[in-house]
Amino acid sequence: MCLIAERLFPFFITSLKNALNKHTIEITSHSMQHKYLFTLVSFIVLLALLYSKASAQDNFRIMFYNVENLFDTKHDSLKNDYDFLPGGFMNWNNWKYWQKQRNIGRVITAVGEMQSPALVGLCEVENDSVIFDLTKRSSIRAQQYEYIITNSPDRRGIDVALLYQRHKFKLIEKNEYEVIRSDKNARPTRNILHAVGQVVTGDTLDIFVCHFPSRYGGQLASEGGRIDAAQLLRNKADSLFTTRHNANIIIMGDFNDHPDNKSIFKVLKARSLNYHLNKNELYNMFFHRIKERDFGTHKHEGRWGVLDQFIVSGNLLMEHERIRIDKNHAHIYKADFLTEKDEKYGGVRPFRTNLGPRYIGGFSDHLPIYMDLIIEMP
Repeated sequence: MCLIAERLFPFFITSLKNALNKHTIEITSHSMQHKYLFTLVSFIVLLALLYSKASAQDNFRIMFYNVENLFDTKHDSLKNDYDFLPGGFMNWNNWKYWQKQRNIGRVITAVGEMQSPALVGLCEVENDSVIFDLTKRSSIRAQQYEYIITNSPDRRGIDVALLYQRHKFKLIEKNEYEVIRSDKNARPTRNILHAVGQVVTGDTLDIFVCHFPSRYGGQLASEGGRIDAAQLLRNKADSLFTTRHNANIIIMGDFNDHPDNKSIFKVLKARSLNYHLNKNELYNMFFHRIKERDFGTHKHEGRWGVLDQFIVSGNLLMEHERIRIDKNHAHIYKADFLTEKDEKYGGVRPFRTNLGPRYIGGFSDHLPIYMDLIIEMP
């Protein structure tokens, strides 16, 4: 309807002007003339409202979710996936696998508020097969997602993926970048996924999906891997700032560091929104909120932390840009069904799929995050 209004509104305006100028409205009754004009004006006002609605796409939601070990039940001979095989440490099986798929689909639908996020970044997914099942065989198959996924050297087979709806995001190019570790003895990690696509206006978005090296062995001992990943990501962002007139960069992921840690703040140079805005700088959508009580996407030993983040280029935060983040605000989706009572530390914690090897039937040890883009037609 909006597309029809967009095409017909200028035609009706022109026709009305011509009719009035040439005195072609021949209505003898004064009352009938008023009734005719009232109806015509009402129709034009309705078209104007529809036309204004068509001038902006206001339902472009972007979501990221660490889904916590979305493994299938089949062995990959090149990977260490033994824990998630039938009879393995996690005693994984087909029923648990499909219940996990249903749970992830439920979360995506809930975050989309029944309108389906345009883009969904995922991490801790094992392979192409589990993403095919999610998009084509689970409860979200009607949402018509296409997807791209990395092929990382991670020993467990963990990858990152991006789901996208083709009528909202036209994929132009897909790349993945291997993180070369400074420590030659360090375990290989997940590749960084880079998707280049166009929105309905023809403008380009550069989307990065990340899952930085874990804190296994301690935050400081493992920091070098996250610094390596952050430096690679910064280099890619700098290249885009140089080559694109307006670089619309959106980085999302589980960084295994907080916004004020070295890898994010000093290496990637993702600033707080409280800094002066510059279109060729990166900004962390959650940095200014990290001191808030019980604010976070992940809970460790009773403390919430913001490991999952959106980092964006400055022009997406500027009011005059036709592509921008709605109200410059990103959200953590902390719905009641995604949490459970924290008996040890108080409050709530994410409702996980497993506690160690014990299956409890939840969703993930992380909460999803999301934000909305406003896209104005030229």
